[in-house]
Amino acid sequence: MPMDTEKIISKYRIGKDSRVVFSGDKKTYYVKNVAPDRKSLFVTDGNQVYRKSLSKLEKVDGKEIIKENACSCGCGGCSKAPLLNEQLVARTGLSEGMLYHIDNKKPLTEHLFRAGSQKYFDLWAEARMLYSRDLLEVKGDDLAVILETDLGHFGTLEDGTQVPLDFIMEDEYLDLNEGTFESDEIAIYDDPKGDAGETKIYKRGTGYYGQNDRFDFEAKDKTELEAKLKRWGYVLQAGSLNEDKKKNPPLSKPMRDTSGGKAYKVYVKDPKTGNIKTVRFGSGGLKAKINNPKARAAFAKRHKCSTRNDKTKASYWSCRLPRYAKLLGLKSNFSGFW
Repeated sequence: MPMDTEKIISKYRIGKDSRVVFSGDKKTYYVKNVAPDRKSLFVTDGNQVYRKSLSKLEKVDGKEIIKENACSCGCGGCSKAPLLNEQLVARTGLSEGMLYHIDNKKPLTEHLFRAGSQKYFDLWAEARMLYSRDLLEVKGDDLAVILETDLGHFGTLEDGTQVPLDFIMEDEYLDLNEGTFESDEIAIYDDPKGDAGETKIYKRGTGYYGQNDRFDFEAKDKTELEAKLKRWGYVLQAGSLNEDKKKNPPLSKPMRDTSGGKAYKVYVKDPKTGNIKTVRFGSGGLKAKINNPKARAAFAKRHKCSTRNDKTKASYWSCRLPRYAKLLGLKSNFSGFW
């Protein structure tokens, strides 16, 4: 199986001016930048620029590269368990939970502690600290959680409430099934066949206003709006265009989702503003599909999961739901996307 070059770039923090050595010539080069294909590097020896394959990389800033070929489980190696660098840190300084995962060769995503407990969050915070200091080697979904999320950390809402970041919770609100509501939008649509991202719909007098990553638009009434959304192939993700549902909703009262399954929510820190957003996504039906390989593959293809990298969007979490299968009450996790 081919080498996972993306993990090599992330793990060894390869960037501009990194010192690298390749098999064959043993000469030291300096990185100018990573090639667009993410499988090679543009490097220089001070006189000329070369393009070198990451598959031949031996050292980065003096550190030996441990090459891991992808295996059938998708973890990047034959074991997904965290590995302690005992030459640099003593076992006596680790928590009971961390030692359990290391000694029993259990990945952190197959957690010992109850999801949502203080010890659960402390475990992820400990793993993040150890990894940042090169004291702990993690792979597969454990590595993705540490690199992509803030799980183990907490944020503060505007009312002062402390909330866990990037921790999926079940939600029971009727209207907010999927999406990131930020102001007075009444509905959120997704563009599963294109690159428009989330389309947010606002009520403006007797008409409507919409905006997404590609363009803004207007509609004089609900009929015109629905025709445009249908023509573009947009799919409702959250909220409703039915104004009757928006009249006098009960305040501070959770309502059960009448679709038959609970949706999920996660608090996310927006890297652009530093504000905490509530992202709601999915439904109980997603949990059932996790166990069906064909359904997972179809979902990933339909929603273009490999391109969904913004964790402030519902699509990011929907695509990665299998990573958190145990958290949602299933027996085991499934690496990667759907």
